[in-house]
This record gives sequence, structure tokens and C-alpha cells, in this order.
Amino acid sequence: MGYAHEYATAVMRRGREPMEPADFVPDWADRPRKGKHFPHAPSIPLPDGGCGEDATLGRGLFGTRGTGAFTLPLLGAMLRDSYGLTGRRLAVQANSDLGSLPFHTHANWSRGTASGGGLYPVGVHWISGASGPVTPGVHYYDTRRHRLVRLLSGDVSGEVRAALGDLPEAAETDQFLVLGVAFWQNTFKYNSFGYHAITMDVGALLQTWRMWARAHGLHVGSAFWFDETGLGRLLGLDPEEDGVFAVVPLRWAAPQPTVPAPRTPEARVTAAPEEKSRRVLTFDTIRRIHTATCEHAADRPAPGTLDPALAAPAAAGERVALPPAAPLGMPVRGALRRRRSSFGRFTGLTPLEPARLSAALAAAVAGGALDSDTEAPDSTPLTRLCVFVQHVAGIPAGLYEYDRDTGDLVPMKTGDYGDFLQRNYFLANYNLEQAAAVLVPVARTAAVLDAVGDRGYRLVSAAVGATAQAVYTAAAATGTACGVALGFDCVSYAEELGLTERGEIPLLIMMIGHERPRPADYRYDIVAP
Repeated sequence: MGYAHEYATAVMRRGREPMEPADFVPDWADRPRKGKHFPHAPSIPLPDGGCGEDATLGRGLFGTRGTGAFTLPLLGAMLRDSYGLTGRRLAVQANSDLGSLPFHTHANWSRGTASGGGLYPVGVHWISGASGPVTPGVHYYDTRRHRLVRLLSGDVSGEVRAALGDLPEAAETDQFLVLGVAFWQNTFKYNSFGYHAITMDVGALLQTWRMWARAHGLHVGSAFWFDETGLGRLLGLDPEEDGVFAVVPLRWAAPQPTVPAPRTPEARVTAAPEEKSRRVLTFDTIRRIHTATCEHAADRPAPGTLDPALAAPAAAGERVALPPAAPLGMPVRGALRRRRSSFGRFTGLTPLEPARLSAALAAAVAGGALDSDTEAPDSTPLTRLCVFVQHVAGIPAGLYEYDRDTGDLVPMKTGDYGDFLQRNYFLANYNLEQAAAVLVPVARTAAVLDAVGDRGYRLVSAAVGATAQAVYTAAAATGTACGVALGFDCVSYAEELGLTERGEIPLLIMMIGHERPRPADYRYDIVAP
């Protein structure tokens, strides 16, 4: 049994037994940047392609894999819509940073993809080979300026192919997106808990790309198993401070070179980012879980290895039928631009329409897939959904399981759960008792780790992060308020949901409902919505 089992247990019990260092206090005045800064590296602007009216969120979530190919305008648009800055937001809400947000130095810049604590620690590298439209090399996506920062010139796509091993998609392209994470960009706030949040952030970004690509007739798959040491060395990353969490091959709209690029093992990014923090801390727990998940990183599990850990079907018994899901006809760009967290503004005075609950639940199921190198197409997901219903028109209050096959609710317990939900939430930024419904994805984390090893921790957490991003975006498309949180007592939830005997863990909570009318909001769009 590897260290990931111990880490997963510590994460689940952190509400009762704080993770070390228990006395840690973030130094907000010395916080790092949201993204790496290379002040002396050359850069080029990225175009921002349009998003057609037929590129709807419904097509992105429920459509089939596309067969089209990326161009530079499409890549630029996907990066902008997913991780680039799109506008500034201000609102009177219940989050603890409300007092500082009006100041420019603490401004809240919105992005299409959600991130734990709004920290955005994932760095996107584009490794472009000879078929691409720019000088071959390694480019870092500057989210603030929507530019590509050139870190290395020369075709090193052969190194990425070698790192990916026998992945079929890798042999068909020389264009790759590589997701790296600078731990300090998250752990300065969350310390040892940060690795859990980071892995969910990776899944949220991958799900945004998956939805965006499918909506545009493209396909984005992801690899979690590869030679992480080799790719980290190529990108010039310090394994004590950074990790490589996923690789995404891109089908490019240009002929591939007749002769693939050779290996270049001596090539390495030497440009070092400028650190804003005066003091950078490391945490032994982060080091241990990262080391554990890097072991056997290149040993991709064989097909079917994950089968024993997949989510079980819904239980038999009485069903509560839900209406068809509200349509998700909004363009995916519009839905991503409208995505935001509700933060304490829910109201249960007006019950939620059941069709909106159906849409959120269907999106959660579809969003649990990442099209990764360990998933079979249209396979059973890693997670199943439990739902606390409180203020949904025509549906009695109580605890339900969602039947992903029929779209019905399966009653588990009846009654008002408002007090339970609020009492088992640690923070003061959400009024859970006013939410119309609280969705809880649960997974058999220990079974995943037993099946594929400690690296499976990244996979199951990414799947949950992807689920959250899908629900956030679907809620925006249907005009439903939404919030996602990690600060709840997992042990109490596991006991109430009867998860222990099933070997499942509740990994986050997703709230949906109506907001109080006439909110005091400010929104400034950097780019047209």
C-alpha cells in the first residue's frame, strides 16, 4: 500500500484532524504570482479565433469526438476561453476576501475554468514541432497577456513522443500541450492539502478543453502516464517545486513531417521564472505524495485495469422521475464567460425548476470523463452522484442517489438536510441551507489506488475536478447559481451517505439554486463575450 492511501485518508479526515503543519498561516503579503513570469524571454501574441453559434455547450458535453484539426486561431481561442483572463469581477458576497477585491493589486480577474481558491497554479506549455505555424520549440502560455513566451527554440517533439511511449495519438502529431504545476502557487495558501486541490485543478482545465474541442468538432484527449522525469527535465522544472501532470496531443491542420523529429535528450529549457515571493516554503507531505505519484509514471495501465474501481450502478428500488434536462444551447464560449461562484447568495424562497437540476446532473455525469489514456470510450465513470434536494419544485426534500442510466433520482432518506449541510461546512462563505440542491460526487479512491498505483490519485481527483467544471458551466448556460467547495466534513458525509461499507469517499460538494434578486455586481469584460 503506497503513500497515496495515507494522503487520501488525511485529506478525508482533515476537518477533524488538521493536516500538518497544523499551525500554518498564509503570508498573503508575500503570495506568489498566478502564473510564471519570464521577463527576458521573447513572446508572440496569440490570435483569438471566434466561437460559432453552433459550438454549443450541449455539443461540447454530450456530442461525439470531433475529427477536425487545430489551427493557431483555434488554439488561441481555446486557451483564452479556458485559462486566459477575460474580465474583472466585483460583487457583494460572503467570501472572506471581499474587503480587498476593490483594490487593483487584489483584483479578481475571471477565467473560464474554475480553480481551488482562485489560485490557478497550472502552467500550460505548448511544445510545437515542424508542422506548427510558429518556430518549433517550447512555449509557455502567458495568461495575463494572452501571449506565447518562447522558452526554447528547436524541435523537441521527439522527446515528448518518447515520454508518451506507445500512446497512439502521440505518433500522429508533433504538437502537444503539457500541463505543469508550480506547487508554491497553491501551497502558499493550502500547504499540505494543496496537492489535492492541484490535481482537481488539472481535471477542471482538461474538462474545459474537452468541452470546447467537442463543441468545435475537435478532439482533446489527455495522458496521465508518461515519463514525467524526462518531460520535467526538458521543461527545466525542479522536481521539488514543480510537477508535470498531463500531456495533450493535438491533431494539427498541417501535414506531418515525412521523418519524425529525432530524440534530443540534451535539450532543456534554461530560462528561469522570476519568483515574486521573498520566501518559498516546501512541505514534506507535498514532497512525499508527489514522489509517490511519480513512481512508475511511464507504466501506463493495461486496458481494463481500472474496471474493479469504476462506479457501481444506482441501487434498485423506487424512482423519482426528473423531466428532460434544460437545453444547453448557449455557445460554449458564452457559458465559460458567464461561469462564476455564488458565494453565499443562494435563496430557497423560489424553488429551482427540476429541468435545471436535470441539466446539472447530466453535465456532472458527462463531465466525469476526461478521454484519458486509462479510459475506454463511453466507459463507466469513476464517480457516482448523491444529491441533497432542498428547494426543487415538486421533489420532496431528502437525500437521493442519481441514476446515470435513466436520469431518475433514487430516494435514500427523506427530510430536511439544511442543518446537516450547514453544520458540516467549515467556512462562512456559503449558505448551504438555502441551496436548492447539493451534489456530492463520490469515488472508490482506495480501489483506484489498488488497481493502478499511487499515480491513480491524480486521475480520480482530476475526474472530480472535471465534474465540477462541467456543472459550473452547465449552470451558467441555464442561468442557475452555482458554487463548489472543499471545506466540509468528509467523515460526516461518508457516514450520512453510507459510503464506508462501499469503500467510497466524498470528494467535494457542488451547490446549485437561485440567487437573491438585484445583486450588487460589477463586471468589466477584457474581451467581448
